[in-house]
Amino acid sequence: MSGGKAMMRLRSPLFAPGDSERKAAKALAGGADAVILDLEDSVAPAAKDGARALVAALLPGACARHVIVRINPRGTDWYLRDLAAVVPGRPDAVMLPKCTGADDLLALDHHLEALETAAGLAAGAIGVLPIVTETAASVLGLPGMAGAARRVLGFCFGAEDLSADLGISPRLADQSYPAAVAHARAAVLVAAAAAGVPALDTPWPDPRDPDGLAREAATAAADGFTGKLCIHPDQVGPVNAAFTPDPARMAWARRVRDAFAANPQAGVFALDGKMIDRPHLKLANRILAAGGE
Repeated sequence: MSGGKAMMRLRSPLFAPGDSERKAAKALAGGADAVILDLEDSVAPAAKDGARALVAALLPGACARHVIVRINPRGTDWYLRDLAAVVPGRPDAVMLPKCTGADDLLALDHHLEALETAAGLAAGAIGVLPIVTETAASVLGLPGMAGAARRVLGFCFGAEDLSADLGISPRLADQSYPAAVAHARAAVLVAAAAAGVPALDTPWPDPRDPDGLAREAATAAADGFTGKLCIHPDQVGPVNAAFTPDPARMAWARRVRDAFAANPQAGVFALDGKMIDRPHLKLANRILAAGGE
């Protein structure tokens, strides 16, 4: 992705409804890594036009923050209108819901390039953050998405819409996922790794249950997700904490990075009595990026 803003950390992207200036302003003033101004699920059909106009008006003043706009899905009457309205305000990215495969990503890339050119922006200035598991068809389309990820900043796992499409509850009584949802979750991690982009976990649905959020965020971090979508400002702090490496892990990563920098031709060597090779350097760089370095 080209353009002026630095690459986003995506530990805690926070949704804010696009039809509420008050909630959008509160989100933009908070501590989330990025704010997602939503034109899709949180906005009723009758309010779509007003929300689109409000978000377009907010974007120029929000340029100091990392801002993503969730547009409506491709194939809806709102999709192109959303893009035409928000591209001139240059959000960092658009979030594409109901992404069913590479065709959706390629079409969005084409539409964005045309609108960027019309707005005087560099081609590729605006990234894409697709939600890639909201339907069974999306899960089947995941293997082909890596080849269409030119603008993609990350792949998002969505459990709630997928479970509705499958006709099942998104979580079992012990808060674990049913088999098909767990399969989709793992597939997002693999697809994101293949595309070389981060994977973001589904939102925790109950803002009144911070303990459940903390448990799920810790599990997601251990599984390889680099962030978790948030639906309430109170979720941002715990999520940021879960996806920020602790000082000891950061110190290890720096030592690995520095050891390879001092021995650029080395393939493997000992560090603290343990063998370190190139995969450890890749892991170290990922840890440092998660820590903001």
